[in-house]
Amino acid sequence: MNLKSNRHQVVLVTGASVGLGLAIARLLIHEQRHAKLHLVLTARPKSLGRFLNNDIIERDGLWIRPLDVTDSQQRHAVVDEIESKLGGVDVLINNAGVAYRSCVEHVTEPERLHQMNINFRSPLELARCVLPGMRARRSGKIINISSVGGMMAMPTMSVYSASKFALEGASEALFYELKPWNVSVTLIQPGFMRSDAFEKVPYTIKSAEASADPANPYHEHYHHMERFIERAMHRAPATPESVAAKVIKVIRHRSPPLRVYGGIDALLFSLLRRVLPRRFYNWFLYRNLPKIREWGTR
Repeated sequence: MNLKSNRHQVVLVTGASVGLGLAIARLLIHEQRHAKLHLVLTARPKSLGRFLNNDIIERDGLWIRPLDVTDSQQRHAVVDEIESKLGGVDVLINNAGVAYRSCVEHVTEPERLHQMNINFRSPLELARCVLPGMRARRSGKIINISSVGGMMAMPTMSVYSASKFALEGASEALFYELKPWNVSVTLIQPGFMRSDAFEKVPYTIKSAEASADPANPYHEHYHHMERFIERAMHRAPATPESVAAKVIKVIRHRSPPLRVYGGIDALLFSLLRRVLPRRFYNWFLYRNLPKIREWGTR
């Protein structure tokens, strides 16, 4: 899809009020200076005030809409309004997501379904909403924000990885399904990004208890992984802005690839998976977990 075509391209972004979504929104607003774009930035209703806090105000060519991606009525309301007033969504950026920090034993079924609903089911449902219009126009782009957690799993991030693995699989199938209509599907795979996002990662009820209780059998898992992730986030060369720039490149690209690495660590882990024998790969990652000898000592 060429951003310099005669028609204004309509870009719908979910979770655009904070973090990577906000970085994408800012770059898209800058992109409007030399490309014909109509932006629709969305966030959960209670998060809409963050746009104003970041000097993003609705105007011609920029809509701000409430959207809880798990709410079917809100999904259809946003897409229907775009279809009726703007002619449809040309680029869907599924960015909204959540990452529970929890071992498998500490996730209840409602918590597990909530994680999967936000990170897996909702992006697919939004894609289903916009696809009839894209197929009719025989053009469009779906950009799903995945994660290194979608190619490899880390302890204490089990259900998050499950949701991203599922998103990766469905997106790959969709990539093949939509090729005949010139609709592209791309997965952006960020690794660690230099930000304070690790401080906002929610815990499940049981994982919060285990993290806080030194006597809990899983306490060392959480204690060491929390510090490992914090150090990795502080030292990461990638930032939300650098990953957002890769999203913009995908939008500009006439025929983007299925997967785009968000940073050097994502590329490194991908190479390790392809080069190392699987048994050695798993052994290598396990032996390099932070202070692994202290795990399971209770």
